[in-house]
Amino acid sequence: MSYQAEFEQALRDPEGFWGEAAGAIRWTRAPEQILDDSRAPFYRWYPDGELNTADNCLDRHVEAGRGDVTALIHDSPVTNSQQRYSYVQLRDAVAKFAGVIRNQGVEKGDRVIIYMPMIPEAVIAMLACARIGAVHSVVFGGFAGAELAKRIDDATPKLVLSASCGIEPTRIVEYKPLLDRGLELAEHRVERCVIFQRETQRCALTPGRDIDWTDALADAEPVDCVPVAATDPLYILYTSGTTGKPKGVVRDNGGHAVAMHYSMRAVYGLSQDDVFWTASDVGWVVGHSYIVYAPLLLGCTSVMYEGKPVGTPDAGAFFRVIAEHEVDVFFTAPTAFRAIKKVDPNGELAAQYDVSSLRALFLAGEHTDPDTAAWAGDKLDVPVIDHWWQTETAWPMSANPLGLERLDVPPGSAGRPVPGYDIHVLAPDGEEVPNGEMGDICVKLPLPPGCFPTLWQNDERYKSSYLETFDGYYRSGDAGYFDADGNLWVMSRVDDIINVAGHRLSTGVIEEVIAAHADVAEAAVVGAADADKGQLPVAMVVLKSSATRAGDEIVAELVAIVRDQIGPVAAFRHVAIVDRLPKTRSGKVVRATLREIADGKDWTTPATIDDPAILTEIEAQLGQIGYARRRSG
Repeated sequence: MSYQAEFEQALRDPEGFWGEAAGAIRWTRAPEQILDDSRAPFYRWYPDGELNTADNCLDRHVEAGRGDVTALIHDSPVTNSQQRYSYVQLRDAVAKFAGVIRNQGVEKGDRVIIYMPMIPEAVIAMLACARIGAVHSVVFGGFAGAELAKRIDDATPKLVLSASCGIEPTRIVEYKPLLDRGLELAEHRVERCVIFQRETQRCALTPGRDIDWTDALADAEPVDCVPVAATDPLYILYTSGTTGKPKGVVRDNGGHAVAMHYSMRAVYGLSQDDVFWTASDVGWVVGHSYIVYAPLLLGCTSVMYEGKPVGTPDAGAFFRVIAEHEVDVFFTAPTAFRAIKKVDPNGELAAQYDVSSLRALFLAGEHTDPDTAAWAGDKLDVPVIDHWWQTETAWPMSANPLGLERLDVPPGSAGRPVPGYDIHVLAPDGEEVPNGEMGDICVKLPLPPGCFPTLWQNDERYKSSYLETFDGYYRSGDAGYFDADGNLWVMSRVDDIINVAGHRLSTGVIEEVIAAHADVAEAAVVGAADADKGQLPVAMVVLKSSATRAGDEIVAELVAIVRDQIGPVAAFRHVAIVDRLPKTRSGKVVRATLREIADGKDWTTPATIDDPAILTEIEAQLGQIGYARRRSG
């Protein structure tokens, strides 16, 4: 079926479409009702269905005779090691560790916090929770104690699973002191922790509370899968909230399993015989969806990478992994390729590896500028697919759906709406804007299966945060437009639309123009307060390692090309050359914090930031061009 036919079928008959898609999943009780809209806007998919997600990820493949197929490859340049698990080996490890969790008193519906690095045990822990119907909440390993405490208090877990340390290219991150601090600060008391001791650095266990992972396994027996309702929660994943209180995105079992399986076929064009590598972390939604659940639901091989795009050991790392494991489809954030391009602008390290197995590169997490996409496509010799989705949706909202057909999507666009999503671009009054005009990107309700049905124990915040701005729509918080051919262009967060003397401009568009300059590796643009014009764009630019010309000369060229391509209305003239950009561990630039720094306001270090020291560097560098001057203290 063509993309257009499938898209229109999902739009015209969503219950028929998603009822048919549910046939790809093994149910202990097949759903007879596909969509329950009786409590709109709290829609529920497959309300009378029953299944187990871990069974669908593991047991059913083993029973189908595919137990010897490799399920998981763990590639860790930071420990110079690799591990492989077949489907039967992973099933047995998960069943045994489910016994560990059960021995700690965890039952169906109980919550378990997982605070771990990128090791196979993290995947095993997630699937073991799913196996017994417990609700896991993965907290990114290395989060500060105060942030961990907030999540403990909201999820009220019965158990925490952790490890002695995480390993970065230049340092070891001790998890145990952070975990101890989080448990100390939390009002909710956690009685038990199971700790995996890494050989790189072990930790002291707290008597009476902490249990050694290996010792716990010795006392455990494998347990069978526990059937759960399709509408029961599989996991809670916290995303930052504007109030400082994290929002617990809930993922159900049934809709999630169906959507994950469908997306692997339709969007990524994968089959059971393929190797899929997603370079992310299990602490983020990308890791949940496309390192763990979706590949295993389909039955293919998933690569889990404990390393960086550069520095483990060099900028050829990604190409080495693709070559060694014969990866068919690769998914990462555009910021990873910007980092590679900065260090190895001519792709000399990339050229050392045979990456001919690769069919496609998918990018998401931030807007992909055409220059980065072109560079990556040239070095990998594959189509580069920019696609768009969020923690809240768990799977792509727009893409070039390779499994249906490869569409003619221009560079810089995030493709077409994926079947199941009815996307509209709205003006502040709720009216649809004309093609080519920027607005709020929204999805008409109901959201398809797999998307969050609510926030953990907070229906009111779910409505107020996402559903009340535009009646009958989910507001994504992203800004963009449709072009005349139906391609969606996701340019920035709504908060990153700046108002320069009455003209609404996207910082993402300005970044795209700057990033196309031959000497620029990456850029971030924020709107800084201005007494005359309301706001002015301020750019922070990282140059390629190969750039040799004077910074002033490059800045003058950047100002000229923005004026030429966007126009004098942008009033663009403020550029700071910086050494690096502050990013979250998932690769997103912390633009809201940069805006506060530029405006000279008091700012706090985001909990998700990868290296806090960059913020003070940026503050000093912005000060050199006349910004960041009014901050007190």
